[in-house]
Amino acid sequence: MSVGTERRGMALRGRPRTFDRDEALGRAMEIFWAKGFEGASMNALIDAMGIGSPSLYAAFGSKEALFREAVDHYVAGDGSEIWKAVKDAATAYGAVEAFLMTTARVFSRTDRPSGCLITLSGLHANDSNEAWRAELIARRAQNTQDLARQLKKGVERGEIAPTADLEAIARFFVTVQQGMSIQARDGTEQAALKDIARAALAAWTPLTASR
Repeated sequence: MSVGTERRGMALRGRPRTFDRDEALGRAMEIFWAKGFEGASMNALIDAMGIGSPSLYAAFGSKEALFREAVDHYVAGDGSEIWKAVKDAATAYGAVEAFLMTTARVFSRTDRPSGCLITLSGLHANDSNEAWRAELIARRAQNTQDLARQLKKGVERGEIAPTADLEAIARFFVTVQQGMSIQARDGTEQAALKDIARAALAAWTPLTASR
């Protein structure tokens, strides 16, 4: 082998491995989704992403930074389907119905981890993860505010009594959704999740009527 050929071979061997960052991030998201932050080991993340440890740290900085990006990736992708259905609904009741029924379908899909990444991935805190756990709490609280905003439109259209406590109503239905996430992770099938949704929707009239 000539000197030039040998040098080219050395250069190729020494060149950093390239990878699709978005694809690797999506794979990391599924590991965090399935195992939670603490349960997702670096070895599991590296294996799923198909990259070496140096490449992971060079591209994402740390496990915590990777997790934050994975959460953003989830919100923009898989997590957006439910809220699109909410926003597309023509009525306030329709928005809540879409919120719960789409949840039942999305959380029980077999081609993705079950349940909700934001609900399930960081329920327990310690000194090392309190900061990002607080971010998840804030995201869950934002869900209540977003749903309450949809309910406010129902007040403006005369669907909901002006005296109704919109935040309390939104918190109730978001809490139901969070319970559905845990049920889905435990293996509850879509039909049973829809039964839960229908039972919760039965509370619509007493919750939204004049007091």
